[in-house]
Amino acid sequence: MDIKQLEVFVAVAKHKSFSKAARELFLTQPTVSSHIQNLESEMQTVLLNRNNKTITLTDSGNILYNHAIVILNDCKKAVYDIKEYSGRIEGSLNIVCSSIPETYIFPKFLSNFCDRYPNITFTINHCNSNLVIPEILSERVTFGIVGSKLKHPHIEYSDFINDELLLICPNDCKLDVDQDGYIDIENLKKLTFLMRKEGSGTRNVIVKTLNSSPVTFSSLKVRANVESNDAIIQMVKEGLGCSFASQISVQDMIDRNELKGYRIKGYKFDRNFYFLFSKKKVFTPTEKKFLEFFEEFYGISINEDTSL
Repeated sequence: MDIKQLEVFVAVAKHKSFSKAARELFLTQPTVSSHIQNLESEMQTVLLNRNNKTITLTDSGNILYNHAIVILNDCKKAVYDIKEYSGRIEGSLNIVCSSIPETYIFPKFLSNFCDRYPNITFTINHCNSNLVIPEILSERVTFGIVGSKLKHPHIEYSDFINDELLLICPNDCKLDVDQDGYIDIENLKKLTFLMRKEGSGTRNVIVKTLNSSPVTFSSLKVRANVESNDAIIQMVKEGLGCSFASQISVQDMIDRNELKGYRIKGYKFDRNFYFLFSKKKVFTPTEKKFLEFFEEFYGISINEDTSL
């Protein structure tokens, strides 16, 4: 049994796929299959169930997987310690973000992080808030940043920034506002909406807030459900309808009179953004550096009991 075999085994287990593991490791699929076969032969047991469309771990595979994670992390730590001793801090990170953090929050943080650690590389994946937890628990990614919190016993959440959703409308939209600049919630019944698809943090906030008001989400006239936040903003600019959008994503356009932005009297459409990771995760030194910098940058304290 060697390190490469364990790397291949862990990659197949994470992705539940030989082809995806091959892409991650820059190997051919036959090479991946060969490593797994040799490992199973050496261990004299079957490690992976291959009967279904997806690959799953056998009981023996689960035992080896837990040991393999520790062994590979120890190897990474050894390499890291030697490079740090030589004055070089290197490594790679896998992170998943929902739409707003990926576009409007994370870039500034990463710019500062890379200034301090220029030799650390990273992969940013995108998915809706409700799909982030499976990515983290499978260890396909280590950290997530999302706009809604879905409770899970094995996930650690830390809120780090607050955001408010504004009602955005085309410039030719005319709504009556009070002396403080707010509109009455009944105005929403007159509008045509473009909404984010189910699963997005933005939509979750809208549904929750409206369903506690006289104007429920289901009572709105929704013209389209759209995947992309940026696409919705452009559609609103073109007059296709109105929507709710993160203030940090539209404030510049409102200031330039490209859109109209409104707040609703008596109702605040706000939410936190959350940084999350698996409580079971044993962090590599590179991941720990990332955590420390995240805490410093946002002035928060993260529970890191699971880290090295």
